[in-house]
Amino acid sequence: MRAETSIPVNEIIATRRSPRSLDESAVISNEDLRAILEAARWAPSAFNGQPWRYFVGKRGDELFTQILSSLGEFNQMWARNASALVLVASKTVKGDGTTPHGDYLFDCGLSVAQLVIEAHDRGLVAHQMTGFDKAIAQSAVSISEDLVPVVVVAVGTQDLPEKLSGPMLERELAKRERLPLEEIVVKGLPA
Repeated sequence: MRAETSIPVNEIIATRRSPRSLDESAVISNEDLRAILEAARWAPSAFNGQPWRYFVGKRGDELFTQILSSLGEFNQMWARNASALVLVASKTVKGDGTTPHGDYLFDCGLSVAQLVIEAHDRGLVAHQMTGFDKAIAQSAVSISEDLVPVVVVAVGTQDLPEKLSGPMLERELAKRERLPLEEIVVKGLPA
């Protein structure tokens, strides 16, 4: 479903969705997985600090199961069908090791955005989740103490919405909506 944008934008952005109905039999190729991670790697970051670190599990392997165990019950119900789960963690200090990096969440967001766009461009879908237990993720995935878990991204192939039910199906079929530009651009919106 294409977004109803107020002005034309890149087709990938207009058609990108974060579906929950994922094909449990689809397998992501190593080439596609490396490419979406490479796109994430080339994201801009404050002072080129690149604080993001990725933990990547493919469905069926131990790391996938570990990441899945950290998700909330609602997210586990559908994310188990993803071809891959990517846990993003971040350094919270700058390269000198002592100065706090107050912008690490922004940097990780930029990196994940590029991952999502690359996945969509390759015919895959990606769904970002903050509905996970960071302490469980830290322990289950053996994330070093200098990193904090930020987000989990399910990557896979979209399946039919009707394979979902109840609130998940309703969300899957809901129209893509965003606040109008006039509401989010507080000052300086071009006419």
